[in-house]
Amino acid sequence: MAPMITFKRIIRKRSTEQFSSIPYIIALLNCLLSVWYSLPFVSPDNLLVTIVNSIGTGLEATYVLIFLIFAHKNEKAKLCGYLFLVLSIFSCLALISLLAFHGNKRKLLCGFAFTVSCIMMYGSPLSVMRMVIKSKSVEYMPFFLSLSVFICSTSWFIFALIGKDPFILVPNGFGTLLGAVQLLLYAIYRDNRGEVKKDELNESSVVEMRTGELQDKKLANTEDA
Repeated sequence: MAPMITFKRIIRKRSTEQFSSIPYIIALLNCLLSVWYSLPFVSPDNLLVTIVNSIGTGLEATYVLIFLIFAHKNEKAKLCGYLFLVLSIFSCLALISLLAFHGNKRKLLCGFAFTVSCIMMYGSPLSVMRMVIKSKSVEYMPFFLSLSVFICSTSWFIFALIGKDPFILVPNGFGTLLGAVQLLLYAIYRDNRGEVKKDELNESSVVEMRTGELQDKKLANTEDA
């Protein structure tokens, strides 16, 4: 639920700005695979995983839909392609696991797919983190999203330690580390948000001033003529 703040901004401005849709697309895939992995005929006694990721699937689908509505035309086409790929991967895995695998082999296949998608989900903000380091601004890396990634992955890591489930343990250990790095970046660059916006404002003012000067010159030339 942490990205709701970001999507409130997107709806208000009617633009996705420089926010990336990749983390939400991969999170949708992860939630779908997590639900499938936790179903009784794949991995019994995982009711908590089923409930949490069923809610997560609904939320992530809503976020992707908002991106589809407010993204630029080029981004919409790309997003539709990603969405088709995600649904194709999930459908293929579900069918193969049902028809070709049984018992522990089915659990291994679905668990491996879940682990890979979970690592991808936690790794998806890497492009945003690169932008943060390059621009020295955390404007497009929301704090509450980074915080929730850290808390969520740490909680599931402890849950997996107690339950001795390696498929939940490994990706959430990775997520804990990555969440900590995001919070560290936020602590380093959070004071630069105002400076970056000020620089952008100054640059915009210069452009406007130059545009105004050019218009004045054109008007003067027209009057002379």
